[in-house]
Amino acid sequence: MTKKILSLLFFIQFSISYCQQLPISESTKISIITVGLADEVHSLYGHTALRIQDYKLNFDLVYNYGMFDFSTENFVAKFAKGDLQYYAAAYPYADFEYSYREDNRSIYEQVLNLSTLEKQKLFDKLNTSLLPENTFYTYKFIDRNCTTKVIDIVNEVLENKPIVKKNINSSTYREVLFPYANNHFYEQLGINIIFGQKVDNQATTIFLPLDLYDNLKAISYKNEPLVSETNIIFEANRTTPISYLDSIYSLIVVLLLFVILNKKATNIIYFTFLGLIGLLFSFMSIYSFHKELFWNYNILLLNPLFLFLVYFIIKNNTKWIKKISIICLLSLGIYCLYVIGKIHFIIVLPIIITTSIILSRLILKRQN
Repeated sequence: MTKKILSLLFFIQFSISYCQQLPISESTKISIITVGLADEVHSLYGHTALRIQDYKLNFDLVYNYGMFDFSTENFVAKFAKGDLQYYAAAYPYADFEYSYREDNRSIYEQVLNLSTLEKQKLFDKLNTSLLPENTFYTYKFIDRNCTTKVIDIVNEVLENKPIVKKNINSSTYREVLFPYANNHFYEQLGINIIFGQKVDNQATTIFLPLDLYDNLKAISYKNEPLVSETNIIFEANRTTPISYLDSIYSLIVVLLLFVILNKKATNIIYFTFLGLIGLLFSFMSIYSFHKELFWNYNILLLNPLFLFLVYFIIKNNTKWIKKISIICLLSLGIYCLYVIGKIHFIIVLPIIITTSIILSRLILKRQN
């Protein structure tokens, strides 16, 4: 991995020194490339890059703003905190296309309708973004990613920043994101319970590759379509197999076991698990720079108070078991009222029902 990265960085430096002095020809084509979805967590939402072809000067490069290094020290902690550094790289387009064909991911090209002067400005801007002082940026899920970086750099060159969201409706960011994880239930559940209030705001900006692809079709520039040509470079034929293990049904079966068994030990396991997740989310909302994690009301579902409840269950402290159970049940009721109209309500409903049943049993069992 290290050798590959060093080779890539060498190529980048070579490209910068070469391309910065290079006036492009009138026949140069600049395209926005959209890559389709895949099944891994980091590929659920697609990818965006820029392509520059100049056959007279014999180069065809892709500028990719979605580069990151898995071998980064404390990678997971940095990603969670929100200070993981992504970087830009330029390399042969053929390598880019080959890798995504190998992954069986669709590739779409939208050629931008720009003047030669605008193409030159954009080309120069792209190469400037590869300089050591510019190439790294702090990744943000909605506000700064491979798609927003492409939008920003193109808008900087064009008059009046024409690339803006055209298909604005009442949908929230959460509602926009939700269908991307269809057939990936536990990823869908995890994404929706770790995100807080921000993703419930109306989606007014473009931050996803396919949304950019759709919006570019409707954008005009200087009274002409911004996209002069759309090409399907590769159409993937992929289907995500339906797995009952990765579905709401498997969750219901597991939760049903806790309800049926109704033992002290199973209650301790259940509330310890939920409480630890809630404690983690509470910590993340303070520790992380990701604004999407702030004000996470899902903590009312995955309540850190469950850990105190576990302690008193172990100690057989009837008084405090009842008090904390009532507090947690009231919190759960508030949560239910708050999320009942939100798109992820159905997928958290089994947890709401199970927790309500177990808490109610604890309260009724300790009635005088």
